[in-house]
Amino acid sequence: MKIRRDDTVIVISGKDRGKTGKVTRVDPEKQRVYVEGLNMIKRHERPRQVPGAQRAQSVGGVIERPGPIHVSNVALIDPKDKRPTRVGIERVDGKAFRVARRSKARID
Repeated sequence: MKIRRDDTVIVISGKDRGKTGKVTRVDPEKQRVYVEGLNMIKRHERPRQVPGAQRAQSVGGVIERPGPIHVSNVALIDPKDKRPTRVGIERVDGKAFRVARRSKARID
């Protein structure tokens, strides 16, 4: 996958189309990315009791967290002009670097 953790991406389709965020987690096996603050899902959790503790260690209730987005539904933001771009691979002296197709800028 050409999108990695800490990349800034824009969602190009789905309910959060047009929103940008930072990639917090990547699941290459399922081709999914988790973007900070986007595709929020709600999970109902009960408080967990640790043996020997007086009170529950984790708080229960409705917890919101980002859900997965398929990698084809996000595009990397070009570091130069802040617009969506595709990602290419450039090889220099046997090392591979990611390059923005729009501006040919190298992506860190």
